[in-house]
Amino acid sequence: MRLPPDSLAFQMLGAAAAVRAVSEGTALPQAIEDAAAQLRLDRVRDAATRGALQDIAYRTMRQFGTARALVTRLVTRPPGAQVDSLLAVALALLVEQAPGQRQDKDSQDAAQGASGRAGYSTFTVVDQAVSAAASEPKTAHARGLVNAVLRRFLRERKALLAEVNRDEQARWNLPPWWLRMLREAYPEQWTDLAASVNVRPPMTLRVNTARVSVKQYQTDLANAGLAGTVVGPQAVRLVRAVPVTQLPGFAEGAVSVQDAGAQLAAPLLEVADGMRVLDACAAPGGKTGHLLELADIDVTAVESDPQRATRINENLARLGKEARIVVGDASRPADWWDGQPFDRILADVPCSASGIVRRHPDIRWLRRETDIAKLITEQRRIVSQLWPLLKPGGILVYVTCSIFPTEGEEQARWFGAQLADAIRLQAPGQLLPGTRTTTPSAGEQGEKDSGHASLPSDHDGFFYARFQKRA
Repeated sequence: MRLPPDSLAFQMLGAAAAVRAVSEGTALPQAIEDAAAQLRLDRVRDAATRGALQDIAYRTMRQFGTARALVTRLVTRPPGAQVDSLLAVALALLVEQAPGQRQDKDSQDAAQGASGRAGYSTFTVVDQAVSAAASEPKTAHARGLVNAVLRRFLRERKALLAEVNRDEQARWNLPPWWLRMLREAYPEQWTDLAASVNVRPPMTLRVNTARVSVKQYQTDLANAGLAGTVVGPQAVRLVRAVPVTQLPGFAEGAVSVQDAGAQLAAPLLEVADGMRVLDACAAPGGKTGHLLELADIDVTAVESDPQRATRINENLARLGKEARIVVGDASRPADWWDGQPFDRILADVPCSASGIVRRHPDIRWLRRETDIAKLITEQRRIVSQLWPLLKPGGILVYVTCSIFPTEGEEQARWFGAQLADAIRLQAPGQLLPGTRTTTPSAGEQGEKDSGHASLPSDHDGFFYARFQKRA
């Protein structure tokens, strides 16, 4: 049975394929691309179907711990990977609407999906999940099982959710090791942080104030039927997320999509015209573009992944900016450095990404506890290798999109002790997702913060530290 692409059944099949790929180790964006290719979806012609598939896959990843626990509880014999993933998708959609689930206003808004789609009725989810199973030869035998499992969940959902939620992974949709690290680092905040990972993040814009003022851009948004709130010097948070094609001035480079917390990085470098600046681990180029908007500078952007490096070019082309883009390992400057020292270095290093998991809900299921020690070693290697490239008097900013102190404050202290001639300056320190922040980190000499402690009102999780090389 061939399903129409605009049917929920077709979109659930694609989402199930993406979810299955994540379970096998593929990052969700690539898994969605692969699923769309397998279903022969054209990027332009089938944009609505691709968008719905993506929306469902992301919803499932946010509820994956609960959904997997329910499948285990409700299915006595392994149904096979395809059926297992289809059930997880359907149950995630049903759990999202279940009474008693955590539903603050943000999560209620999130239930409308990335493109403003409303939550599906329970009848529609069950009916379309059964149709999805029946449409594939490898899963047709399980259509009765899918129907029975989903209907049982609807009949007994309160009791079933209470039962599976006794398991912390199912309740919080986070691995046990992740929860343990949250408890240890934030004993009074860990429940809020655990809950925040399933709240859809805002869509925040960075206004290029060299082209248009923030106030004028708010007027431009209003004229386009959109509304935004100023949450930072250049940051405007949209009331409702929209495709970038609907943003006034986007194609012309007047505005970019960038989290408010990420927008702190470029100003912390305090760039001025004529400076030579290194942006290490630069893809996809948001911070690179921001730096070039702030001053007339010479930027070298280093990225180890050739495909991600092309995105830097694409983003800069839209902004009308240029940088020297190098495909290389930031921890091996001998392979790409021209020997000329830099006035400023931005070290936005690889990390657990625990601070941006609300935007990338697959990260929690792909990361392993053993990854953290490897990442810490890599972060130290990168910064230690970049430090000799900095001029005396120059500034290096260390950034991670992590909320784990082992990748933040503990690393900053290590750098302060190990880097020759390093003076630690004031910086925002640890930013926690949402509206919560910790106290900005103090500089070694107690320098004035120059306004950098003025934090946006909503942001992802980041850690910032700054070091100056003694002149």
